[in-house]
Amino acid sequence: MFFLIAMVIMLFILPWLIIPLAIFLLFNLLLLPFGFTFRSLLGLITIPKQIWQIATNRRLRINHALEHATINVVEERYGPQQLVGFAQEDGFFIKGAIQPDLLEEAARSGLRRLLQGEHNLALHRRCGTSIAAANFLSSVVFLLLLLLTRQFTLLNVILAMLAANLMGPLLGKWVQVHFTTRTDVGNVEIIGVEYRTPHYGFFPIQLGFAPLEYFVRTQFYY
Repeated sequence: MFFLIAMVIMLFILPWLIIPLAIFLLFNLLLLPFGFTFRSLLGLITIPKQIWQIATNRRLRINHALEHATINVVEERYGPQQLVGFAQEDGFFIKGAIQPDLLEEAARSGLRRLLQGEHNLALHRRCGTSIAAANFLSSVVFLLLLLLTRQFTLLNVILAMLAANLMGPLLGKWVQVHFTTRTDVGNVEIIGVEYRTPHYGFFPIQLGFAPLEYFVRTQFYY
């Protein structure tokens, strides 16, 4: 909003910028279908590969489910939070403003509730899987429209994005259930929460505005 207001003020003060700005926007609109085609072809290859790598890793899927359960428990108690998670084989990261003791308690509560059968906790609407599924769907729809119409048009891009917004969440939930999470958590334990200094490039730097980063370590028993 601030950027838009600044642009309007600038155009009012410097009206001669309207023509080059209009040319720039038109040029980008003309190139958008070509860029979308490249992104669609790339997504058609990379997204299934990423999902398959998770689907074939049992520990990763379980930790992914625990990550979702933890964030869901936090949001149940404290409302919507700006928390971001990322699962690994030995645990999962949580980034955001939260106290470590509250995070650990939420992780243990999420594990306990999954054991009690609350499998819906393993799913989260903001999961990266849902975003990837929506991107994959838009890629498929766009390429199908491209094959049918044989035209690089902005309309095809809009229709593909509309399909992704309408059907992406449903596809993302289905992918989470069947490929990227597992709720058989009977042989896993929460070890504890470790604070991690966020890394920017090659150097660990702690900035005042940077989100806190925690690692919830898990242990599997066979």
